[in-house]
Amino acid sequence: MIAALLQIHDLVAPYLAQGFAVFLRVGALMLLLPGLGDRMIPVRVRLVAAFALTAAVAPSVAAPPALTAGVIAIETVTGVAFGAVLRFVAQALTMAGMMAAQYTSLAQLFGNVEPSSAIGNLLNLAGLCLLMAAGLPLMVIEMLLRSYDVVPMGGLPGGEDMARWGVARAGQAFALAVGLAAPFALAALVYNAAMGVINRAMPQLMVALVGAPAITGASGVLLFLSAPLILSIWKTAMLAALGDPVAAGLP
Repeated sequence: MIAALLQIHDLVAPYLAQGFAVFLRVGALMLLLPGLGDRMIPVRVRLVAAFALTAAVAPSVAAPPALTAGVIAIETVTGVAFGAVLRFVAQALTMAGMMAAQYTSLAQLFGNVEPSSAIGNLLNLAGLCLLMAAGLPLMVIEMLLRSYDVVPMGGLPGGEDMARWGVARAGQAFALAVGLAAPFALAALVYNAAMGVINRAMPQLMVALVGAPAITGASGVLLFLSAPLILSIWKTAMLAALGDPVAAGLP
């Protein structure tokens, strides 16, 4: 009986070690993964999703020679790094909404303290719906499989390469956010210039009482017209990040 159990252990142990090693990278990725890893999703659902991704990826990954503490730490850091890259791009949409709300008065219209609550959350939810409709789980599986070609199990790039990679991706996210909020910045510039001219021409007129409803209404119309283009550009950037998360920064 004991000999049979030992044989079963010898057969099962490599597969368990392989699955656990893959789960370390997948679980760390799920901490920051947009859509499947968001806080709005219950913890049990996220855990089941992590197990499902592990089951899909593990058969294609070679088992580590030894599951040491170094391998555990490296795989966890690698998963967090890949998740951070995707989270940077996802947050670009929220940052664009925050900038748009700051440029206009839509945040105050909805009575929110956080300017991202009005426009940013709306764009964020719409963007996540687009990703899920485009097949986000399958794209995450493909990205995880390719990640082992770039960063093998137990291997980690140097600190300089990781820092350059992270800074490049963060800069791309901020540039994307500014570009997505550009229509609202232009509208705010035109509004402020017009209010300045009117104030100089008619000092007795309280331009704020006239301008606030105008910029609020114009911003709502602008959001309605520009949201499809904003979401389309962001979706393209997100799909590019999923397709090649190490496009910038790593040699």
